[in-house]
Amino acid sequence: MNRRDFSRNLLVLGGAAGAGQAAQEYYEEPAKRLPARSFDVVVAGGGTAGVVAALAAARQGARTALIESKGYTGGTVVEGGTCLHSFFNLWKAFPGVEKRQVVRGIPQEIIDRLMRVGGCTGHGEMLQHYDYDSVCTAIDTEIYKLVTLEMLQEAGVTVCVNTFLAGAIRSGSRLTGVIAESHSGREAIRARAFVDSTGYGDLAANAGAKYTEPNDYAVCNSMGVGNVDIEKMCEFLKSKNSLVQLARGRRSGKDDQIVRLGGETVSFSEEFNAEARKLGLSMITTTTHDNYFMFIKLNLQMPVSPTSRDEAAKAELELRRRQAQAVDLLRRHVPGCERAFIARTSPSLNIRRGRLITCDYDITSSDVTDGRHFADDIMAYGFHDMAPRLQIRNGGTYGIPYRALRPAGIENLLVAGMMITSNHNAHMSTRNTVSCMGQGQAAGAAAALCAAKNLGTRELAYADLRQALVKGGVYLEN
Repeated sequence: MNRRDFSRNLLVLGGAAGAGQAAQEYYEEPAKRLPARSFDVVVAGGGTAGVVAALAAARQGARTALIESKGYTGGTVVEGGTCLHSFFNLWKAFPGVEKRQVVRGIPQEIIDRLMRVGGCTGHGEMLQHYDYDSVCTAIDTEIYKLVTLEMLQEAGVTVCVNTFLAGAIRSGSRLTGVIAESHSGREAIRARAFVDSTGYGDLAANAGAKYTEPNDYAVCNSMGVGNVDIEKMCEFLKSKNSLVQLARGRRSGKDDQIVRLGGETVSFSEEFNAEARKLGLSMITTTTHDNYFMFIKLNLQMPVSPTSRDEAAKAELELRRRQAQAVDLLRRHVPGCERAFIARTSPSLNIRRGRLITCDYDITSSDVTDGRHFADDIMAYGFHDMAPRLQIRNGGTYGIPYRALRPAGIENLLVAGMMITSNHNAHMSTRNTVSCMGQGQAAGAAAALCAAKNLGTRELAYADLRQALVKGGVYLEN
């Protein structure tokens, strides 16, 4: 393009610029002929829900592509959590209530694979604070990445890592493809059905779905801390009457080891408490290895939605400053952490909500706490992150309806993960990792069925979806 053409395509809005306000510039991108590939199902986002969605779609026989911006799979599971919440109902908080594993299927298959290679604590029962969760299921972050990539390869999924979703191709009320960018260049990827499991709702937003950005959660960056003495820290918390969470499971190949501990009401010194509050430091951690805290979280409330690139850049720097300060705080105040160091960080900040996609049904807080089930349930779930203040009634479960995964106004797109449920209290349940995994299996199976029958998501018979889910090992209560 010559200089004159560039000037013609560069549009400067000068009239709107006031004193001290820079003019907004635009560049009109020339049309370009893109290489294209075709699949039955495209899953955008290879995180908590996306891995399971891609596996479910491929196992239904769909030619499936998974697009992931990072070089590995796992998302929040390997970056932002303390353990996976939760495969079970909250039976321990309700004497006489039956213990039930309510999330099974592909999510449990991943756990089984991890257990075989030393990458998971198992479902260790909580010994303290079991009115919050009955079990602790912690994972090794690096082994999780390997295991899920291997499972995707075995299922025949075309895995496009280091690949960014750059746009959506829509015809009327249907998506026909996505635009992807990688080191190989820009391309179009066509499909009959799509799943958005990006966390941020990037595909749905690009496709024109309705959404809001509540910005009602703090962001964080979780770090792994090495060279720590788990037992020594536990004894210290006990001595200060501050040990409020404890679970035992498999650690470094040995059973009945401490795998989760927490000091949420830490009372060792006013100096520590003040600095911890300032840093957003959570004194809850899990581990699958001796001498290692798998997750230490630092929270930060952003002034705007984490979809803002410029504000997110500020948050990235602030969170890394807080990580360095937090490790120094642990060294100075917590026995067992005198020689601690940062062993792992997430490559980018972690979110609990980005965009909230408007779907055919919006799950309410009472749906969750009253244990409501629906005629189109795609899973049962029994964990609430606000327990014990808010719990599912009588240690039971509630259902997530299929229609809660269908973005309004688009025929062949499903969403899975933290993008559903507008009510903050309800979202404190539905956004959790194991819930997202279960949603992913349903979304992937439904997308594959729609692609095979050339149906829109609302045309798919629930009986067909239910049959596929039950065959895939999903537990349904109704």
